[in-house]
Amino acid sequence: MQAAPLFEEIAHGPAGGAAHWLQTADGLRIRVAHWPLAQAKGTVLIFPGRTEFVEKYGRAAQALQDRGYASLAIDWRGQGIADRMTDNRAVGHVGTFADYQHDVAAAVEYAQDLDLPRPYFLIAHSMGGCIGLRALHEGLDVQAVMFSAPMWGVQMAAPLRPIAWGLSAMSTPLGFDHTLAPGQFEESYVTRIGFDENTLTGDAEMFAMLQDQLAKQPDLGLGGPSLRWLNTSLREMHQLSQIPSPNIPALTYLGTEEAIVDPLRIRARMGAWPGGSLRVIEGGKHEMLMDLPGMRNAIFDETTAFFDSQLAVAA
Repeated sequence: MQAAPLFEEIAHGPAGGAAHWLQTADGLRIRVAHWPLAQAKGTVLIFPGRTEFVEKYGRAAQALQDRGYASLAIDWRGQGIADRMTDNRAVGHVGTFADYQHDVAAAVEYAQDLDLPRPYFLIAHSMGGCIGLRALHEGLDVQAVMFSAPMWGVQMAAPLRPIAWGLSAMSTPLGFDHTLAPGQFEESYVTRIGFDENTLTGDAEMFAMLQDQLAKQPDLGLGGPSLRWLNTSLREMHQLSQIPSPNIPALTYLGTEEAIVDPLRIRARMGAWPGGSLRVIEGGKHEMLMDLPGMRNAIFDETTAFFDSQLAVAA
């Protein structure tokens, strides 16, 4: 297990964090970070969204530690400082969505090798919610899960859907699947958009922190997705919509100001999830774990209380 950089000056996480390089079963190098805690109640696996990196969840790790939990976060393949999938580092690319399960497996093995406290829990945001739902179906050993704005569908104007499906499907056989999807940019969203226009957070201080992270560590930045990423994500979301929810306790948060993922898919999924609960947060944008302090503190309080309630089951 080889040590990897953890940029603590931008993570604002708990003391004692560490990161390591891991090799996945298909031969890629990803980065995983963990924040230990003596006498922790358990360990929360954090599955970030598209474009994200472990340092972005340093404050979340602190919030979890303050409530008694150790945590672990992943740089998915193609983002952060994990291996990028194209020569152009700015393009978010993946071979197929199933490949992310290799990253999940490597991270779980890492947690086991470090003997991080059990039971494991899962917090999965946006794209991480899509990866996480698949992982649960494939037997991810967690006691309970919290989804934040999970990517079980994406918002897209109805006339654009057949175009998105058709163009992205053609891109692979015609050899241009590594190019940016239409309307996307190579520049990272938080450095391209001002606070007043952003769809991520209503907290100006948090938005400034996200900009500062990329200003200080520009290699962490990522632009829009490739046509192949678009096609394989659409296929994965459709396939997941056809299968029932796993019998694992689940709590999901959806903001009323959500502008990226599809609220209808979230409502439909949670309405049929056995033992699942949906919390609709007034004024919440896409990244509620990084929104206004009162909002995110309430979410961490409720989430860890939810995890606490499952500890007796684990025992």
